[in-house]
Amino acid sequence: MQLKKNLVFILQYSAYGLAIAFLFLLLTSSSLLSNLSFLSPSPPDRYSFNNAVASTAPAVVNVYASTVYQERSHPLFQDPLFRHFFGEAPSKPKKRRDSTIGSGVIMNTAGYILTNAHVIQNANEIRITLNDGRQVQAQLIGLDTDTDLAVINIPVQNLPQISIGDSTDIKIGDIVLAIGNPYNFGQTVTQGIVSATSRKRRGISYFDDFIQTDADINQGNSGGALVNAAGELIGINTAIISSSGGSEGIGLATPINQAVDVMNQIIKNGKVVRGWLGIEAQTLSMDVIKSANLKTGGVLVTAIMRNGPAENAGLIPGDIMIAIDGKNVSSPDQAIETITALLPGKEVKVKILRGWEQQDLIAKIAQRPAAQMPN
Repeated sequence: MQLKKNLVFILQYSAYGLAIAFLFLLLTSSSLLSNLSFLSPSPPDRYSFNNAVASTAPAVVNVYASTVYQERSHPLFQDPLFRHFFGEAPSKPKKRRDSTIGSGVIMNTAGYILTNAHVIQNANEIRITLNDGRQVQAQLIGLDTDTDLAVINIPVQNLPQISIGDSTDIKIGDIVLAIGNPYNFGQTVTQGIVSATSRKRRGISYFDDFIQTDADINQGNSGGALVNAAGELIGINTAIISSSGGSEGIGLATPINQAVDVMNQIIKNGKVVRGWLGIEAQTLSMDVIKSANLKTGGVLVTAIMRNGPAENAGLIPGDIMIAIDGKNVSSPDQAIETITALLPGKEVKVKILRGWEQQDLIAKIAQRPAAQMPN
């Protein structure tokens, strides 16, 4: 009898438990399904870069640069014997037009556009196609071959603006978008990551400090925008490293902080003002640093430009440069940055080591010649 009562008690409370569990599942089923939404085959909207593209693409333009020149007549046409048998050569040499296609970024509502110098250099005519289809002629404000950047201007009202980021904040692995006009195919967006930063000495421009990305950059993308996932401009697409001429996942962009500084100087002065000393230098070996007891390092002067500031100050090849204007230099890159930051006309003290004896020389900084490789 007791066994029967126990069995009824167990069955009774088991039924109560099942009922409560069923009621709990019924009330929370919608919440559980929503928590399992990651199993859905459709990706959530937050993974789209549409907002970043929509806010930046209108400020990216197509650049068409044309150079018209006269073809030179062949010397054979000037030969009297040839002219006797075949007659006079055409009196007017034919005109030839070469065109270059690139991209550019509208930097402000005043119509200033950043692009690459190699896109518009030596062009007789520069035309811009805006994102909305409008075409307008552009005026060259100035260019800087040392960074392969140029500034042009268009007289258009109500231009789209782009949000300018800070290229010092980028990290390797950040998602980036490249926007431009590859192969004149029309505005195109490609996506990748920041592969590396501060890429130097690629032989593309003298002041190499590139952002490397695997976002597809092809011919025609030059001068276009490299933006982050937040829609901020962080670089100007400049070049690709390729053995085939097409994208192979190594694209290079000029950091926007450097590009904006170049742009502002070109707008203000028509050129970039950089100091110049007229030397070539290379890194010192550790053996030399130790034997000379150079605690702060230095650079070896390997060549001196004739009649340049360094020669006029008395520097000679073989000198070890320790400091410029009170700032220690420990690498050629650091020496470049220190020298170019000085204003032309300024007299500075150059501390050198010559024959194991330290000397102080006075050099008058000059304006850096365009595309002049020695520093």
